[in-house]
This record gives sequence, structure tokens and C-alpha cells, in this order.
Amino acid sequence: MTQATQGLPLQGIRILDMATVLAAPFAATLCGDMGAEVVKLELPRGNDTLRGLAPVHQGHALFWKTANRGKRGISLDVRKPEGREIFLRLVEGFDVLVENFRTGTLDGWGLDLATLHAHNPRLIVLRLTGFGQTGPNARKPGFARIFEAMSGFTHLSGEPGGPPQHMNYPLGDTIAGLFGAFAIATALAERNAQPPDARRGAEIDLSATEALLRLLDPLAAEYRFSGVARERTGSRASYTAPSNVYRTADGAWITLVGSADPIFMRLCAAMEQPALATDPRFDNNLQRTQHHVALDDIVAAWAAHHPLDALAARLAQHEVPFSKVYSIADAMDDPHFRARAAFVELQDPELGAIPAPAAVPRFVGRAAGAAPVVGPRTGQDNAAVYGEIGLGAGDIARLREAGVV
Repeated sequence: MTQATQGLPLQGIRILDMATVLAAPFAATLCGDMGAEVVKLELPRGNDTLRGLAPVHQGHALFWKTANRGKRGISLDVRKPEGREIFLRLVEGFDVLVENFRTGTLDGWGLDLATLHAHNPRLIVLRLTGFGQTGPNARKPGFARIFEAMSGFTHLSGEPGGPPQHMNYPLGDTIAGLFGAFAIATALAERNAQPPDARRGAEIDLSATEALLRLLDPLAAEYRFSGVARERTGSRASYTAPSNVYRTADGAWITLVGSADPIFMRLCAAMEQPALATDPRFDNNLQRTQHHVALDDIVAAWAAHHPLDALAARLAQHEVPFSKVYSIADAMDDPHFRARAAFVELQDPELGAIPAPAAVPRFVGRAAGAAPVVGPRTGQDNAAVYGEIGLGAGDIARLREAGVV
């Protein structure tokens, strides 16, 4: 246990993360934020794709360092007979195994669920893949943009009549990781509610594409009953109005929400156009959504005549929900985020302090732990972790020479 994990809810839980890239490892990282001990297992060559993704600074992959923060690092080739034997000894001491290989891959290496449970019946196994363990696409490779496109998420992004758009971040991976962390916590609650001598870990089949589908709650019902599949509307919401982004006189962008009738009345007052609140086109949300183009033109024209500071003061005075559209630079400089320490400094022996988002959520009444270290170097903790199962320095040297670790 480290200072960073003392008093956190998952303290004492051990997770072996043998997954690659982002979605499944992010699930393990989120559990680590909540106090779990996470050991990151890589091939001896350390060729995880995330180690080569931008941003890279002075030859160091920042994505790897932040996404795998707080983890210990070991190397092992489980495809080799001796590597498989060591792996099965390792899992005896863990609560959760996280993997994201194509369906059936671990079975092919002799690491099927029955074998894993024969060595540790309490082991929870999270299998996070693009399309799940069953179905026609089960063995297809998955990537965030594929999840986003197949779920319908990308179809909603972009301007009307324009091409669908992806955002400049692998959102599909991180959302799948959130569901993965939730699944692990759920499975732990189930397992730990069983009698101690009868506890058996669950096998979790998590499809990243289905995780994204799950977020689009009303769209299937909307299509069934209206016959209309929701389309791209740019930044304008089609279900509430006004709700869009607007450009200020000094070139900033704000997002503004005036969906509830009382809020819309306050917006009209802020714009010094109180008659809009009783205009039949705008006097309730349904009417406003049906006349959203005319309403957006009015709000956009008003915003365009005021610089950001004046606009912000007026909207705040009338309690209208709004925000400047932040870049990451704006977020890091925001007084509210600073007051809540929403960013922490990860400790890295190569680059020094690296900023990253703080753990979410917070548990009231508990002191924040120390900021975690960055993602590990390949095999940096081999001696310590393998020492726990009885392998000494000579054993590790021999295994390294054989390409096993």
C-alpha cells in the first residue's frame, strides 16, 4: 500500500492489467485512482501501441505516462510455456485480471477461464473488446473511431448536411474504460457479498461499441415512434432551445443553455428583450425547438455585439447557465479548478512533474492522497513482483535471457 492509496475504497484490491493501448488499461487506472494496486504486464519488448502515440516529448510518450499512472510494471511473455506457468502463479495473488485481446486469444494460449479459476476461483476477469465475446464481429479488431462510428455517436457530430465528424480524442476508448471500471466494482461487490469460502469471480464481457450505444439512451425509442433517426445539427441541440455556441464580439466562443422556461425568461432580460419571453414562437421549450433557427439568430446577433467579459457579467447577473468554450489551457488556469485541485502533478523520474487530471470522484471527509507516479517503464518492477512468488535475481536474469521476462 502506498501513501496515495491509504483510506481509498478499493484499498487492498489487486488488479493485473495485461491489456494494451487505452480502453481496458484506463479501466484499471480508474480503479487505481480509487486505491487498488495495479500491476501492468507487458511483453518484454515493451511494444504497446500507446508507447508510440502522440504526444511525445523528448522521446517519452506522455499518453503512456498519464494513462497508466500509479501502476507497477512487469514484463512477461505468456505465450511461452514458462511464461504461462509464471502467469498462473501470479494470478493466484490477484483479485482482477484485465485483458483486451481478440476473443479466444487467451484460450489459445492455454489461459481459458477454467484454467484461470483452477488457480484462483476468486479471480474476476474483465474482457474488454470492440464487439464482445459473441456475435459475427467478435473476432474483429476494435479501435475507438470504429466504436464511435458503429454506435451512431459519430453520426450525430458535425454540421447539418456536412460529413460526420470524430473529435480529436479517442472518446470511445475512455467511455469503454469507464464502463470497465464500473463493471469491476460491480463484480467485486457481488463476489465479496458471497461467503468467504465460496467466493467465485465473474467473467465480464464488455463490448466497447455497446458501451457507447448505452449512452444514447432515447435514440432507439425516438426512431421507433417517430420514424426519424436523429441527425447532425452542429452544436445546436434539437431537443431544447436555445442551446448552442455563440461567438462574441472579441472572437471568443460561449456555450449557453436556456432550455427551462424560467431560464429563458432570465436570458431575455439579460438581452434586454423581455418581449421574447411572451412571443408565441418562444414561450415554451417545444415552441422554441420548432423555431430554433429564428431564436438562434437573435441570440447570436446579441452575443456578437458584446465582448466576452461584458457578456459573461450580464449572463452571470441574470443567472443564465453559460461558459466560455475552454481549451485545456483555459481549464488549467480556471480559478474554480485551481481551488479544487482538479489537476495534479504526476511524479516522473525522466521529465519531472507532469500535469494530469485529479482522481474522480472524491470521497468527502478523506484526505487526498499523494499524486501517483507516472506509467511504469517496461519491467521496472520485475524484481519486486516476481520476488513475491519466490523468483530471485538469478531466476529473473535467466528468464530475461530466454525472452520470457
